[in-house]
Amino acid sequence: MIDFIQGGIAKDHRGQLRFVNDFDMSLVKRFYIIKNADLNLVRGWRAHRLEQRWFYVLSGKFSVDVVKIDNWDQTSPNLPIEKVILDTAENKVLHLSAGYGTAFQALKPNSELLVFSDFGIENAQNDDYTYPLEYFKNRKDKHV
Repeated sequence: MIDFIQGGIAKDHRGQLRFVNDFDMSLVKRFYIIKNADLNLVRGWRAHRLEQRWFYVLSGKFSVDVVKIDNWDQTSPNLPIEKVILDTAENKVLHLSAGYGTAFQALKPNSELLVFSDFGIENAQNDDYTYPLEYFKNRKDKHV
């Protein structure tokens, strides 16, 4: 399942506070931050059969390609791909339940993407499925 958790911004004379109060983090075991080397790099494809993840843009803007894996032993290269744009100005969390693969591209310089996982790092070696960037035929080379 792909869904979004909307946040908000509170502003006053001191500045602003961004929040996503409806994000229940009780399942989160770890987090990491992705910062691509440049705007041309696409980081992907990586999928997780068991792990669910949440994505939040700390700064900038990212394009996220999302694919629901159909068969873990022989994944179809013709699966539909959903493109999601995450922008710090929209202040929302993208939630992907288990079973999805992703590819990321920064759309603004110095963009940073915060990723939360519901499994510890010790599980990574047992739930890490990678595919070449060209594997999924429906992926568009140019991101918006």
